[in-house]
Amino acid sequence: MIVLVSLVILLPFAAAFAGMLLGPRLSRLLRAPAGTRPTWRDGPALIAGASAAVSLVLAAVAAFAVWRDPGARTGTLTLIETESVPIRIGLQVDGLSVVVGLMVCCVALAVQVYSVAYMAGDPRFSSYAAFISLFTAAMLLVVFSGDLLLLYAGWEVMGICSYFLIGHHWEDEGNSRAAVKAFLMTRLGDVGFLFGVFVLGLGAGTFSVQGVIAAAPELPHATATAAALLLLAGVAGKSAQFPLHTWLPDAMAGPTPISALIHAATMVAAGVYVVARLYGVFLVAPAALTVLGVLAVVSMAGAALAALAQDDLKRVLAYSTISQLGVMAAGLAVGADGAAIFHLLAHGAFKALLFLSAGCVIVVTGSNVLARYGGLRHTMPITFWSMTAGFAALAGVPPFSGWFSKDSIIEAAQHAALHGGALAPLARTGAALPAGVAWLIYLGLLVTAALTAAYATRAWLMTFFGEQRGTYEAREPSRLMAWTVAALAVPAAALGFFGLGAPELRPHVASALLGLLPTAAGAGAAFLVWNRDPALDPARVLGPLRPVLARAFLVDEAYAVVIVRPVRALARHVAAFDVRRVDAAVVGTARGARRLGGVLRVPQNGNAQTYLTGLIAGVVVIAAGVVIFR
Repeated sequence: MIVLVSLVILLPFAAAFAGMLLGPRLSRLLRAPAGTRPTWRDGPALIAGASAAVSLVLAAVAAFAVWRDPGARTGTLTLIETESVPIRIGLQVDGLSVVVGLMVCCVALAVQVYSVAYMAGDPRFSSYAAFISLFTAAMLLVVFSGDLLLLYAGWEVMGICSYFLIGHHWEDEGNSRAAVKAFLMTRLGDVGFLFGVFVLGLGAGTFSVQGVIAAAPELPHATATAAALLLLAGVAGKSAQFPLHTWLPDAMAGPTPISALIHAATMVAAGVYVVARLYGVFLVAPAALTVLGVLAVVSMAGAALAALAQDDLKRVLAYSTISQLGVMAAGLAVGADGAAIFHLLAHGAFKALLFLSAGCVIVVTGSNVLARYGGLRHTMPITFWSMTAGFAALAGVPPFSGWFSKDSIIEAAQHAALHGGALAPLARTGAALPAGVAWLIYLGLLVTAALTAAYATRAWLMTFFGEQRGTYEAREPSRLMAWTVAALAVPAAALGFFGLGAPELRPHVASALLGLLPTAAGAGAAFLVWNRDPALDPARVLGPLRPVLARAFLVDEAYAVVIVRPVRALARHVAAFDVRRVDAAVVGTARGARRLGGVLRVPQNGNAQTYLTGLIAGVVVIAAGVVIFR
């Protein structure tokens, strides 16, 4: 099993290595079939796609084996001895890792196939495909890692891959700035994450994931709390949760398939996954769960409000991702770790579908702006029905996948609120949230459900209904793109039924009906406003609040005032001090040495007459001294 999972990770890594090493020369090594005209992208596309497909098959085999025989399998590839805690380079395969790994492979394959058509003609396609493969390998390393330091290696490789992929079109200043912003903000959180790994590993006496979880109940409370809070800093950065969330909407400047990959299967999913993987540590640190719950409420409700006011379809989906990740974090905070991971899987399916469907719309219309769409359901039927399934899953409409997973989280939050903060499935551990925080999470989930249905309905109606508002020829994009989104519509619609085997994931009538009320209210309100005048944007009813919501409560502007401007001012003062003091001292020393050298070189100017005159003058002085002082 460990060898099998090692291949799942190594195949995309090998494809990335081949793509970066050989690049477009792969097209000459892998010729197109006879009678067809080979192109420079045939080789890179084939290598990247084939590795993703084989990894998917192997991941499915591993998942089937774990399903038949549940339990964790661990294996150590090598052991690095240190003077304190040894580092074990090994993997861990269990139910959690195989289902998330399977989701990563599915989305990665869909993105690779879709990109062949979407990125056709891009001169840097080989590096693009290679970085996607490396991104996939890094996420799989995080998923299957059995050691925290090995997990951290994959965690950081994802960060550099996101930088290169978001900034793929680096000649556009907006893309470059978005890539740098994503890199710096996630690195800021990763500093805390690394220290959290150190505190946890040194406190437990091992960096092994199993060893850390086993030792968690015995850790001093302060150590466990400090480690969990430090880990949350990295989680907030990677999973774009408040206050380190502002990089994700700007990352939409990158290619649409990359947005799908980051939002659905890598990067942002990594933070939620790590909390679930190390959940035993968080259970003994209720203060960390409280912080996680509060951040989740701010993130999911705030981002949903921001999504409601966006003009750009991709930014609507970006803020939606922040909000849905907040829903997952809320599930973890109230003890519903199984439901949170189930929502992570459902979100991976429907958010990949939504982003790739958005790519189809953008390719056809030539614009990201919702106001330029309209009436596309007749001319783009495959995209319409696929995206309808994605929006329904996002809004939590039964029986689509998002309804099952979101309902489970709402039910757990309801239990916590009604039982003084006790964590529903884990009450036997004694872990609990403050009652006020439990109620805040529960009410936040209900409000978010209404807002999610509202912005999903708005985007759906403005894209596919009413009259066409642009001057383009509406049609389905290439078959490769259209059928990729059609394939993703299947898990987005049906994935929820796979959770019926687990009691905690089954819908219950009371909570399900209560959860559907805000969904129906949000969708109904959006429809009624749109139906008054389908040519206008329903977000107009937000009135003077819309500019504030569209700019996400001016958080970036606040950062500019509180952080960016003071740092720039300090940098200017440092630069001025460097020029006026440090540089002046260096330059002044050089000038003084030059002047002194000029004085000292007078006797050594190379003029023989000067030397002879000096010699005679010296003899005269000596003679006069002898005569006078004799």
